Amino acid sequence: MIIGMVRHGNTDWNALGKIQGQTDIPLNELGIRQANALADRLLHDEKLWDAVISSDLQRARQTASIVADKLGIQLIDGDPRLRERNFGEVEGLTLPERVERWGENWREVAAGLESDDQVRARGLSFLEDWQQRRPEGKLLVVSHGGFLAQMFDTLCSDILKQHLGNLSYSILQLQDNKWSPLLYNCTRHLQSEESTTK
Repeated sequence: MIIGMVRHGNTDWNALGKIQGQTDIPLNELGIRQANALADRLLHDEKLWDAVISSDLQRARQTASIVADKLGIQLIDGDPRLRERNFGEVEGLTLPERVERWGENWREVAAGLESDDQVRARGLSFLEDWQQRRPEGKLLVVSHGGFLAQMFDTLCSDILKQHLGNLSYSILQLQDNKWSPLLYNCTRHLQSEESTTK
């Protein structure tokens, strides 16, 4: 099985440095352009993906829909197991606001934050389902930065951790019950987009 892992496009809250978590924020104009840039890249790459699935939050759904439309492949219904971590009462706040309210250890103090184990459990549940449904499938997954970071830690623990930017693109392959990265955190499709916004 091969899966692609994509972080959704930019939103106004990304631009403001606010934690989104499971708050349902749409893509902004930059995010839409970023999603189209990835879709253009995939259109010119060797055909790899059979279908696209995303979390059920609109920033991921919009990204997935743009890619599916351009590639002419199936867009599968959104899956809540692919949602970003629930950040509880810190959602909508910037880092200075979080530190001011709860201190540097806000993650341990603020209420409602979903644990790493909870995020990983739902991610692994999703993967196990799809391994059974399409063991030879090639599925492109559009999700969220915090969620994807947890999945990389779980599936490829020796991978060098990097910040996953909006519309980062990675590919993992399952062979002999082991996931290996074929591509990790690639954003070359955004280079022309970044040069036009500077």
